[in-house]
Amino acid sequence: MEAASRSYVFDAFALVAYFRNEPAAARVSELLRSADQGESSLMMSVMNWGEVLYESQRRRGPEDVPQTVAIIDSMPIELVDVGKELARAAAQFKARGGLSYADCYAAALAQRNDAAVVTGDPEFHSVEGVIRIEWLPQRPRL
Repeated sequence: MEAASRSYVFDAFALVAYFRNEPAAARVSELLRSADQGESSLMMSVMNWGEVLYESQRRRGPEDVPQTVAIIDSMPIELVDVGKELARAAAQFKARGGLSYADCYAAALAQRNDAAVVTGDPEFHSVEGVIRIEWLPQRPRL
């Protein structure tokens, strides 16, 4: 597959790790550069976007959310609204078990677009083989 046809779906894990400058941030930065140069495409469901926002508010307070929104808006990420088709596909993933409901939207979006989910969330092991996953490194646990 050519680099220009590579499609990726960011799970919230990817952007949260990027904002926290965790080990996964380097790969997320590479993917952002690649998309910015038109070599790949990046997508994220608004459900997972919301996860990034609540994590931002939880860690740094509500005053940080507008800045987080502005930063994400400046990134070469297509935010995909949740419609009936995506919700139905997410519901099918949820019925299988093993994923949080929000993660099901990333899985459904990846499946619909023949894309790889970019995550380090171990819940996605439950759908390996059903969708493609690019595993990000996790921060060391203390």
